[in-house]
Amino acid sequence: MLSKTAEYSLRAVACLAEKLGTPLSADHLAEQTKVPRRYLTRVLQDLAAAGMVRSRPGPGGGYELSILPEELTILDVVNTVSPIQRIHICPLGLKSHSKLCPLHAELDKAYAATEKSFANVTIRQLVDSTSPIIPLCESV
Repeated sequence: MLSKTAEYSLRAVACLAEKLGTPLSADHLAEQTKVPRRYLTRVLQDLAAAGMVRSRPGPGGGYELSILPEELTILDVVNTVSPIQRIHICPLGLKSHSKLCPLHAELDKAYAATEKSFANVTIRQLVDSTSPIIPLCESV
């Protein structure tokens, strides 16, 4: 259901949140998140353009979050790079469908539930989870 770009963005943001205040290089992030570096660079550029991430060039530079993890939700990240596409009109363009058919209405309900669920989980909650498994990236 999520695009690869959204998944990769969430991995990167989780890693940045885990190391809050410490700039991380694209190479380091790629290694930790298991995201191909070229793809990750594009993802980071999208996140930076949206003001979610900032980059510092030069020695000791790298990427870091611009928004506190407790203020950033899974939905914020997903909507920045690959918004969930809700269904408002018949995707088939059928004129006889003045409202959504039962199939597309149910699909849209699932998309709405996903949005609601994602909106209720902050990145801080992910990285502070009591699970012994670190979310979306390896520990350094």
